[in-house]
Amino acid sequence: MSVPDYMQCAEDHQTVLVVVQPVGIVPEDQFFKIYKRIASVSQVSIRDSQRLLYIRYRHHYLPENNEWGDFQTHRKVVGLIAITTCNSAKEWPQTAERFHGQKEVYSSTLYDSRLLVFGLQGEIAEQQRTDVAFYPSFEDCSDVEKRVEDFVESIFIVLESKRLDRATDKSGDKIPLLCVPFEKKDFVGLDTDSRHYKKRCQGRMRKHVGDLCLQAGMLQDALVHYHMAVELLRGVNDFLWLGGAQEVLIDPGALTANGISADTSTEIGRAKNCLSPEDIIEKYKEAISYYGKYKNAGVIELEACVKAVRVLAIQKRAREASEFLQNAVYINLGQLSEEEKIQRYSILSELYELIGFHRKSAFFKRVAAMQCVAPTIPEPGWRACYKLLLETLPGYSLSLDPKDFSKGTHRGWAAVQMRLLHELVYASRRMGNPGLSVRHLSFLLQTMLDFLSDQEKKEVTQSLENYTSKCPGGMEVITLPDGLKLPPVPFTKLPIVRSVKLLNLPVSLRPHKVKGLLGQNISTASPFIYSPIIMHNRGDERCKKIDFQWVQGDVCEVQLMVYNPMPYELRVENMGLLTSGVEFESLPAALSLPAESGLYPVTLVGVPRTAGNITVNGYHTSVFGVTSDCLLESLPNVKTSGCLVEVIPSLPRLQLSTSLPRSAHTPQSKEELSSSVSVQLFNGETQQLTITLENIGSEDIESLELTSKIVNTKEKVFGEFLSWDLEDAVSHLPLKPGQAVTLTVCIKVKLDFSGQENLLQDLNDDGISVTGLPISSPLRQVLKPRPETKSVGGESGKAEYSHTKILEAVLNFKYSGGTGKVEGYYRELSLGVHVDVEPSVFFTRVSTLPATSTRQCHLLLDIFNPTEHELTVSAKNNQDLVLHASECQRMAIQVDKFDFESLPQPDQETVRFANPKQLEEERQHAQGCQINSKLGICWSIISFY
Repeated sequence: MSVPDYMQCAEDHQTVLVVVQPVGIVPEDQFFKIYKRIASVSQVSIRDSQRLLYIRYRHHYLPENNEWGDFQTHRKVVGLIAITTCNSAKEWPQTAERFHGQKEVYSSTLYDSRLLVFGLQGEIAEQQRTDVAFYPSFEDCSDVEKRVEDFVESIFIVLESKRLDRATDKSGDKIPLLCVPFEKKDFVGLDTDSRHYKKRCQGRMRKHVGDLCLQAGMLQDALVHYHMAVELLRGVNDFLWLGGAQEVLIDPGALTANGISADTSTEIGRAKNCLSPEDIIEKYKEAISYYGKYKNAGVIELEACVKAVRVLAIQKRAREASEFLQNAVYINLGQLSEEEKIQRYSILSELYELIGFHRKSAFFKRVAAMQCVAPTIPEPGWRACYKLLLETLPGYSLSLDPKDFSKGTHRGWAAVQMRLLHELVYASRRMGNPGLSVRHLSFLLQTMLDFLSDQEKKEVTQSLENYTSKCPGGMEVITLPDGLKLPPVPFTKLPIVRSVKLLNLPVSLRPHKVKGLLGQNISTASPFIYSPIIMHNRGDERCKKIDFQWVQGDVCEVQLMVYNPMPYELRVENMGLLTSGVEFESLPAALSLPAESGLYPVTLVGVPRTAGNITVNGYHTSVFGVTSDCLLESLPNVKTSGCLVEVIPSLPRLQLSTSLPRSAHTPQSKEELSSSVSVQLFNGETQQLTITLENIGSEDIESLELTSKIVNTKEKVFGEFLSWDLEDAVSHLPLKPGQAVTLTVCIKVKLDFSGQENLLQDLNDDGISVTGLPISSPLRQVLKPRPETKSVGGESGKAEYSHTKILEAVLNFKYSGGTGKVEGYYRELSLGVHVDVEPSVFFTRVSTLPATSTRQCHLLLDIFNPTEHELTVSAKNNQDLVLHASECQRMAIQVDKFDFESLPQPDQETVRFANPKQLEEERQHAQGCQINSKLGICWSIISFY
């Protein structure tokens, strides 16, 4: 016997063996359909008796195993059920002949047989025969089970007669020597009359009769015979048969009482014969040690180990069971075929799984898989190899779902897992399924990246690129022929993303809500300051709504902080956003990240095509030919301040250009500026700023407003700093896309440079008389320090002597149009204006002389030119005065005396409630204006014209 029955269990010793086989041509599905119905009759209660007969069915059984029936009667084929099809009476003789030939195979041990004929009708089918049953079809056979029960009862009758025949002590008759096949040649020439020989014959017969009693349901009788057999066989050192007796002693005495068998018989005296779990282990060890003495009994020894494992597994004694399994591994069965080796390793794997040794089970299943493609096999079974490798995954703490590897620490031995995944890749390729190879290789790279060496990373990615050049990887679920589904493997580690941040639109494109309409969207807000329900409903931070808006039709940006964990440059192609909520056009980008780059900012862009709420769910990439959809919900380590943002209806876009150069100085205002211009002017100078406004969007500009605000200055500005006329520009509205309109803004600077003691000191140092009080008017000027001014150390000193004043303002354009205007939204475009104001003329001394007329006087002005240019000073009814750079001259102007009392006076109520200092400033300002209007002093720099 060279082929073990790995399905053996301890309870099989009390069963009778019935072989069910097809005769002739029988459809496989129909055969197994009838076979299952036959096998359902697994035990039959014998009439007029409390005994049960247990039946074990096999549809394939080697005749050579039948030769061991004397050693263990449950190996003996005592029943044969043949299933055949016969469509006509002409076929019947041939069918009957085939059935007869089938019986001849097991004729030496057969007790009874049956033939089930399907499809034959007519005279032959109407004959009443005990050994043949006729059925019109496979569907019309309702009494199959009843026929099988009758068949089993007939087997019992023969079994009982044989038991009684062998159990009867016939003194004087010579007891035959029962042998196993390999012993027959060893007993030739033995002295059959010796006492040793007779004891051997008696012991073996006792053991054989015990087997028959056990099969017939006579458990107590079986025990008596087994114990007697043990004593006789031990005395003659007949170890093979002694082991057989010892092994079977476990079954009737212990199995049922320890919950191993399904037999519920209440045989009297059973309880007192129960064995403890330790006794069971010792009995099996003893029996197996006896079997181990015989080279040709390897199959018996192996099956005993298997039976012991199944018993101990039920008793949850895994460690002891593993010892028996370890012994089974080293049992030599001679030259096994490759198929037999595969079967052996597969059964060892199942048994290790049975006792909870999952990794050991996976090891032997993997060995079985490798055996399927052994070099000695002419046609390697790569599909079988692949299927077995898949079954090993749980034992090595592997699954085919990458989500299982994103939770907590890594489980299992990474080196073994990588080896197994490489074998799956290779098996997939040999199966001719490159798509499967790509999926497994992607899985290896994604889940085992931290355990790969730099060289291994390079080799794996090169292999992956080779595979994807023929079959690109994607996000589809791969379904195997057996129904197993392989989920997609997104490359969330190539590159690794650490944070995702939705960016606000540029300042000039950000939408603003008309203040009167702000309350329309807050109607569902809770009236409570704090509500735990609202807090609970906020859920994850990813679902948090961001407090800015995107605009339909405008490019929107999301910034990712990524890094490349690979030891070489990583090329990421077609990287874009995954969104939901509104129609969104993603504009993919291509990246090239340096080796082990560290955190690296990447901006992904797209255009929302409709209005509503949009959620950024993740991003997609294409790396090494594998397309990945990486969802943020499956990336718990990614930081984000929210991924939900409102998209408002489309608004127009305005582009601004000016006649003045852009400024490096940005006015320090609260508003963020779109752009800024700068200009350098002398005090009192006027400059024209031409602004061109162009509609570069897709919506009409329907409204336009302009306001200005002076920022960050302590200087008092006289007159209007910025002035314009917007009527002409508004008359061109609505401004179509591509159209432009111009606007002129007048910049006029009038500042007060008086009261700076440093400058006055500078003038005195230069020998210039600075006496008299400066007049309170915008024309009261001071000196700009010249290059020859004495040096002052430190930045603070420089600032103190820097007499240029800075004037800054912001022009704010508010515009709207399109659907966004209907919803109450607008945009703002802010232009910063930076003006460096230099002093122009400085009055160092002011005095008066009487004129010929009492109504007039001469106003004497000592005028100093602090600039580096030649300038001309003119006044009403007076000749022009030319002043060279840093020159001081006196100008005499004949003017009417000033009548300040004629100026309008504030009423009593204003005087009572106003600040006295403010009233004084207003009075002086009014007087200064009167003086200016009468004097009409102007200056011009000749070189500028």
